[in-house]
Amino acid sequence: MKRELNIIFMGTPEFAVSSLEALIENHYKVVAVVTAPDKPAGRGRKMNTSAVKQYALSKGLTVLQPKRLKNEYFLKVLQALHVNLIVVVAFRMLPESVWRLPKYGTFNLHASLLPQYRGAAPINWAIINGETQTGVTTFFIDDKIDTGELILKREVEIDADETAGSLHDKLKAMGSQLVIETVKLIEQDDVSTKPQSENSELKSAPKLNPENCKIEWQKSQKAVNDLIRGLSPYPAAWCILKNGEETQRIKIYKAERIESENKAEAGSIQADKKSLLVACDDGWISILELQLAGKRKMDIKSLLNGYAFASEAKML
Repeated sequence: MKRELNIIFMGTPEFAVSSLEALIENHYKVVAVVTAPDKPAGRGRKMNTSAVKQYALSKGLTVLQPKRLKNEYFLKVLQALHVNLIVVVAFRMLPESVWRLPKYGTFNLHASLLPQYRGAAPINWAIINGETQTGVTTFFIDDKIDTGELILKREVEIDADETAGSLHDKLKAMGSQLVIETVKLIEQDDVSTKPQSENSELKSAPKLNPENCKIEWQKSQKAVNDLIRGLSPYPAAWCILKNGEETQRIKIYKAERIESENKAEAGSIQADKKSLLVACDDGWISILELQLAGKRKMDIKSLLNGYAFASEAKML
């Protein structure tokens, strides 16, 4: 006999929308959607609403946006909705008073093959670290970050030219299917879980920041190109361009490795009318798409049409 589910969905960014949409299209009862509070953004400081909120409102769903998840009023609202399952996709850490509330548990969709790449940016770090495979995992939430008992996993290959953007879209679609499979198991009372293994070879996926997004040209071609791919299109790998007396911070969105010997100092530049090469430890990287400070993103030919590099120009 199927359980009758009263689901609360928790999520904020575009990645989570596909899973919420899948629940609605599969006719599951979503009694409310919890997402991040609106916040001002951009020069006009207009209030920005999350992708999940926009979709939820378009479907007439109840939207809750608590600033504090431990707030007593918020907890009373959840209880009043008779929630018995919480589905979490790309949301913040939940207090125990929330994740323990539903009778059938609270599960999370994570964009990696747990226990590998626990943390905030698993899609980016899988590419940055040169992995050839990743996937999605569902697990029941516990009191730590991404450590709960595993429910289901699905694997996917990482292509040689994969970017964080393309992998995001792959995992978003795959993840929404895994959410439905997981909900069906819970609905049929047919879930079997497996504890996560703990060992010294686990790789983490910490939050991205300016320090870990900076290109170090002293590294190998592969390491530099993997970093660029793993941060494209957002937040983008960056470095400092020193061109004559001018110094500016630039973002690099796309590059490729050039098979040739390099005896130049790391960060050295070779530029002509069609290409821009930068020296790494073991070869050259060809920059294909970048953004100068205060300018729009452009392909390298467009840049070279109106920008000149001094003979001693260098990437730092």
